[in-house]
Amino acid sequence: MGVAVIIPAAGEGKRLGGHRKQFRALGGLSVLEQTVMVFERHPEVDHVVVATPADAVAPLEQELRRIGTTKLWCVVEGGASRQESVYRALLSVPDHVDVVLVHDAVRPFVAPDCITELVRHVRTEGAAALAVPVSDTLRRAAEDVFGETISREGLFRMQTPQGFRREWFREAHEAARAEGMEWTDDVALVQWAGRRVCCVPGSADNVKITTPSDWERAQRMWPIWEQAHA
Repeated sequence: MGVAVIIPAAGEGKRLGGHRKQFRALGGLSVLEQTVMVFERHPEVDHVVVATPADAVAPLEQELRRIGTTKLWCVVEGGASRQESVYRALLSVPDHVDVVLVHDAVRPFVAPDCITELVRHVRTEGAAALAVPVSDTLRRAAEDVFGETISREGLFRMQTPQGFRREWFREAHEAARAEGMEWTDDVALVQWAGRRVCCVPGSADNVKITTPSDWERAQRMWPIWEQAHA
């Protein structure tokens, strides 16, 4: 069963501000390139497909090949939404692939062991995603006044990769397109299509670089991460 990873990287990154976050430099490469290289080095992964803004398709493909990415299948033009970008990339996945993972372009700290476990669960269960239990106290608030505390039992913070049998994923996308449904999370899309998705333990280090404080944390983490995964 071949494994392909889709990396949607067509977002503008408005919350971080400035240059698109996926193209900011981290440890000598862009964040996106560092993320791609995680899957380049992983033995379970056969192909990588990246969706990016139209003006970046050709230069990004050239750059990824220049840095030695042998598993890059193609770079495609992304859509107006994350869901559209993932769908366009999905259409480009090679026919022999049975397992499709989707991973945020700005999560370069995903551990290889987490990827291995995710792929194993997709092969046996059909759909799975990384997640970590919520550890903070949760409490409602209105008009700057705290209300009741919410139990965190059974609550998880979703991460990527999220993985699916290819046919399940394709069916879910096409059903959503037919009905005009839009989802920002692939698990929600597949659940909406009637499939069960398994929870695979993620890692607190698998951060998504979204805000300025995330960026500062990533810069502090990178030298330690690079040394541990050299």
